[in-house]
Amino acid sequence: MRSFLLAFLCGLLAIKAQENGESQFGAWYMYFGMNRISEKLSIHSEAQFRYYETLDNFNQLLLRTGLNYHIGSNAIATAGYAFIRTDPSFLENEGGLDSREHRIFQQFILTNKVWEFLFEHRYRLEQRFIDFGNRTETQHRARYRLQLTLPLTGTFFLNFYDELFINLQDQLYDQNRLYGAFGIRITENSNVQLGYLRNQFASAVFDRMQIGFFYNPDLRGIFKKKVKS
Repeated sequence: MRSFLLAFLCGLLAIKAQENGESQFGAWYMYFGMNRISEKLSIHSEAQFRYYETLDNFNQLLLRTGLNYHIGSNAIATAGYAFIRTDPSFLENEGGLDSREHRIFQQFILTNKVWEFLFEHRYRLEQRFIDFGNRTETQHRARYRLQLTLPLTGTFFLNFYDELFINLQDQLYDQNRLYGAFGIRITENSNVQLGYLRNQFASAVFDRMQIGFFYNPDLRGIFKKKVKS
C-alpha cells in the first residue's frame, strides 16, 4: 500500500512538473547595456527572451530601460520602466491568455573590491501593473542581489550572484535566483557570459541556461558634439 501511495504521489508531481515546464531545461537569451551620455548620466538598455525549452516554447519577453545617475565611481541610482509579456503555460492551451505588465522601478547599486573580488550590491523596488486578460492587479516587490565577479585573466572571468525577491503584499516570499557563469571579455566595454540559473519559487524550481551579451559604450563624445553644434 505504501509503495502504491509513493508511486501515486511521484506520478502527480511528474504531471505537475510537465504542465508548468519545471522538468525542462529552458534558456534565457539576454542583452544588457549601460550607455554613458555624460559624466553623471547613462541610459540602461535591456532585452531578455525567455523560453521554457532551450530553443522553443516562448515563456517571457522583457524590455527594460532606465536613467542612471552616477553618484560616484562605486554608487549608481536608477529610475526606469519595463514591459513584460508572459505566457504562463508550458503546454499550448487554446484560448490561453498572455499577461502584460508595465513596471516602474527604482534601484541603487553599490560596488566594492576586496583583493581581486568585485562585489556588487543591488537594491531594487518595483511597482507592477499587470493585465492578466480577464483581470488586472497592482503589485509591489523588493529585490536584493549580491553579485561577485572574479577575474581569471585579462580576458576570462567568473560571475556569481544570488537574488532574493520579496513581495510587499500577500505571501512574503516570491522567488530566489542563484546564478553562476563563465565570462569572456570581447573588448574593453563588452563581454559575453554563459551561465546557469536556478530559479526557485515557493512551489517550483526551474533550471535555465543563460547567454548574456553586455555592451557599455561611452557616448559622451557624440553628445558633446551635438551640444557644440
